[in-house]
Amino acid sequence: MPKAQETVLEIDLKALKHNFEHLKSKLQNNTKFLAVVKAFGYGSDSCEVASYLQELGVDYFAVAYVNEGVTLREAGITTPILVLHPQAVNLKTLIAHSLEPNLYNAKILKEFIELASAEKLNNYPIHIKFNTGLNRLGFWESDIEYIVSEIKKTDAVKIASIFSHLAASEDLNEKKFSLNQIASFNTISKKIINKLPYNPMFHMCNTSGILNYPEAHFDMVRAGIGLYGFGNSEKENKNLIPIATLKTIISQIHNIEKGESVGYNRAFKSNSFLKTATLPIGHADGIGRQYGNGKGFVTIKGQQAPIVGNVCMDMIMVNVTHIDCEEGDEVIVFGKDTTTTAEQLAEATNTISYELITSVSQRVKRFFLK
Repeated sequence: MPKAQETVLEIDLKALKHNFEHLKSKLQNNTKFLAVVKAFGYGSDSCEVASYLQELGVDYFAVAYVNEGVTLREAGITTPILVLHPQAVNLKTLIAHSLEPNLYNAKILKEFIELASAEKLNNYPIHIKFNTGLNRLGFWESDIEYIVSEIKKTDAVKIASIFSHLAASEDLNEKKFSLNQIASFNTISKKIINKLPYNPMFHMCNTSGILNYPEAHFDMVRAGIGLYGFGNSEKENKNLIPIATLKTIISQIHNIEKGESVGYNRAFKSNSFLKTATLPIGHADGIGRQYGNGKGFVTIKGQQAPIVGNVCMDMIMVNVTHIDCEEGDEVIVFGKDTTTTAEQLAEATNTISYELITSVSQRVKRFFLK
């Protein structure tokens, strides 16, 4: 891998392939695989990631919003794309780009059917979400009669899938709750099958669901964070490879005397002589202010260097008193090594890898290892 000469997010597509194949190995041969590429591909690059996964034979993609799906279509993605949280104002755009909506309540179901009918569509694929305990989006089991009656009134739409979402699939202390969710979804599935003249797909599992609840794989699974290298547990992390390495360099080294301060608001005041390195990365690049004042760290020549003072918009300063380093040396913010993962850095401020990796600004140059 080339040494960094500026701040860069290095994306290893071979690691992506490894993660895809590992997760797929947990499935039955006839179980479809949906790859979640929302939030700019979890902070990597949704178009590059989706293009590569399309080559590998992914069956479906999912994004959160319509504009994310449009971006994929404009990049040449032809695989079906499920939009998980469409808004009514964007439904015409969704149809124009052959995206498939998740219809999660009576309002958006009615509005989409009206639009599809007006556009004289026939059997346009839609997806219906049921709430089984996450309490975020979705119909209730008691809504089945209403949904089926609305669908049977028109030929404009056809249900491609029925799905739900596990609330705590990574937490085995919540296994009872997860099993209750699965049981509820099974009940919903049977009722739907009995009322429709065709069988839609059923899906429920996210990454941790794939790993922990094989009985809930159904017709398709939805993998997000696992594709990007995180299994939500120490055991599963060993089987996955983080695809993203955030690198930067040392711009300048300062010798700080006792009593001197570093950075804005003089948040750090030195009790003794120390050496700091200034790095060209800051909260505008995704390293939030919460990582300042010793909570966060970077790795230089295999050693951790804690952040000194407040994180600036475009820079951070780190303590390198104990590290033999020079201006221009490479710095790892997070990567693949077990001591530098995004999960470790996120834990330093009581957050999760998801937040850190999706926060990497699009102004940071992406470099792809193919």
